[in-house]
Amino acid sequence: MAASRSSVVLKAVMKIAVQFCPFESNVRSTREFLAMVNSEKVRATNLNCEVTSVTKHDKSEPVVDVTYVDGERLVMKGAKLTSQEMFSAFQSLCTAKDPQAKVTGKK
Repeated sequence: MAASRSSVVLKAVMKIAVQFCPFESNVRSTREFLAMVNSEKVRATNLNCEVTSVTKHDKSEPVVDVTYVDGERLVMKGAKLTSQEMFSAFQSLCTAKDPQAKVTGKK
């Protein structure tokens, strides 16, 4: 996961909201995803991207809610996903929505 961290670019992302109960056993992948997108190097790719985390003590399901600049949302329920699966889904949409990636692909 650390090697793929450098390839994360938040240009197409407006907001990432992560919500979980820290006392549940199924939150590891959600916490790893939060750590990845909240690192200084990744956050530097889009200083306007808002990353928030809400910890609850209500046994709620861990959820990552990503809002892209075009208004589209990606909601991932982390209880049954690995951090790699979450990262893969997130990264594929980021790549599809990145304006520079589209321009480079057309040339």
